[in-house]
Amino acid sequence: MQHQKGRTNGGRKSQLPGGSKTNSPHFYSWSGGKLWENFKLPKNWSYLPLTLFLVIGLFSCGTPSPTKPDPGDASNQDRDSKLTFFGVALEQFDEVGRPIWKVKAIRAKYTKEKEIGEAENPDGELYQDGKIVYTIKADKADIQQDGKQLLLRGKILATDPLNGVVLQGNELEWRPQEDLLIVRNQLNGNHKQLKATAQEARVKTREQRVEFSGKVVATANDPQLQMRTEHLIWQVKEEKLIGNRPIEIDRYKDNKITDRGRGNAAEINLKTKVATIQPKAQLELLDPSMQITSNSMTWNIKQEIVKTNSPVRVFHKTENVTVTGNQGEMKIPQKTVYLTGNVNAVGQRRQSLKSNKLTWYLDRKLLEAQGNIVYRQIDPQLNFTGETAIGNLQTENIVVKGGSSKERVLTEIIPQDGSY
Repeated sequence: MQHQKGRTNGGRKSQLPGGSKTNSPHFYSWSGGKLWENFKLPKNWSYLPLTLFLVIGLFSCGTPSPTKPDPGDASNQDRDSKLTFFGVALEQFDEVGRPIWKVKAIRAKYTKEKEIGEAENPDGELYQDGKIVYTIKADKADIQQDGKQLLLRGKILATDPLNGVVLQGNELEWRPQEDLLIVRNQLNGNHKQLKATAQEARVKTREQRVEFSGKVVATANDPQLQMRTEHLIWQVKEEKLIGNRPIEIDRYKDNKITDRGRGNAAEINLKTKVATIQPKAQLELLDPSMQITSNSMTWNIKQEIVKTNSPVRVFHKTENVTVTGNQGEMKIPQKTVYLTGNVNAVGQRRQSLKSNKLTWYLDRKLLEAQGNIVYRQIDPQLNFTGETAIGNLQTENIVVKGGSSKERVLTEIIPQDGSY
């Protein structure tokens, strides 16, 4: 059972300055060094382990009446249910006496419907296992608590003192028994490694894990990436981002997009700068103008290398050449593509080159193929086989070689215009 540590005063009923009686949390107030007010919890709050310490003074929102008020008077009842306190401290402890939250405020209005409402300049700490996991502050906030969870509404700023994560939003909910901190409504997250906006963030403090959900836009500093999805998990300690919904990843150089990855899910390791996209992975490059499609691919952002061990399709938009294979690798700076297993390169006029392995030098517009070569051309209609092939598929200038060292065959295919 959670409880609160602090002083108690016997819980006697007291008379307000206006002459009316009230049931409320145990509050303390000093005026000229004299304790002059004492309130008792209402029946429906009697189980709550709450103590509020008042540093400056306790005042009723209404003006005391010189005559005894009518107990049935509506305005008098309203005055009894709305009190203003100064120097408020709200504390909650777990079953072994460890704090789970502490919140202070310069001034707060109390109502029978809320523990504290309309607190000014609240600030405090959230605890887990007796240690501070987040500090919180706001200009103004409505505060509610029921002994199991704390709720703040307003412009909230929550900071993790351990890893430096800062979360801003208009609503904060702390559920210590679930080890769950929720910040929602115009959420902004800031960290030296990542910035994010979303509709909501759910934090598991022990795991140092933040889950963003709803129109998530996250920007990483190194590598320079922007991710857009509906759900993104940030493992802060491991420096990993995990998207388990359709996701887009933009890579930037000098604040300009150079590559864009897409997939139904992705994992980005910010430490190694490697992204794994699967399933239905796709990567579009600006230079060269390429599109790489596979069910799964690994994108080494730092080295600019793309690898896939599943069937892959590479499309060169400018040359209008498509190459498929069982596995593939592309070195972006070298503008070179390597494919293995059932490789098939198809040009704009449906000319094709099949092989076991193929190296595609994009700058030179050159294909080098090895193993079980089959070259087909539509106009004029040609069909050749061999062991190796080299040439430009787009211009249909291809040299096919075949046979063993003892019996070597050389076949040249020259287009109708005679060029080579």
